[in-house]
Amino acid sequence: MKMPLLSVFLGMALGAWLGNAIAAPGPEAKAIYAQAKDKAEADFKAARERCKAITGNPKDVCIAEAQAARVRTEEEASALYRNTLKDYTQSRMKIASANYALDKVKCAALTGNDKDVCIKQAKATLISAQADAKADKKAIEARSDARDDKRQAEYKVALEKCDAFAGTAKDSCVTAAKSQYGK
Repeated sequence: MKMPLLSVFLGMALGAWLGNAIAAPGPEAKAIYAQAKDKAEADFKAARERCKAITGNPKDVCIAEAQAARVRTEEEASALYRNTLKDYTQSRMKIASANYALDKVKCAALTGNDKDVCIKQAKATLISAQADAKADKKAIEARSDARDDKRQAEYKVALEKCDAFAGTAKDSCVTAAKSQYGK
């Protein structure tokens, strides 16, 4: 997976996961998602048409590139539409697999040790992309858990401060703390 795409996905995942709330997809988001899927399919068909003029391994590479581009477009749209950390991670895994399939087709044109090295490099790239996706998911989850733990600790401090008051003042303080910390 290319680094800019990784950065985009990581940024989207952080924004979605660490935000206060993840909104359910609305009709506008669904329309954008459907439009992206339609565009991916149309682009794929157009690319396959262009590939018909080519023969041999270059044709196979052309088709594999078209398939990888379609997967990338569909998965990015899907992750944005569903807007969950799990979907971002799954999308990154599927994109990595599509890139791996493309790399294997490119390796098919080689022979001997060059082909073996190419396939090993493609596999290493796949494993690296998958490991990065899993690690990013764990890091985001850990940050979220840490944020929740900090918020809970701050809430306990606020409640402890309320113990200095009595009666209505204490009730107001507790209500304010609950409101501030979402309890």
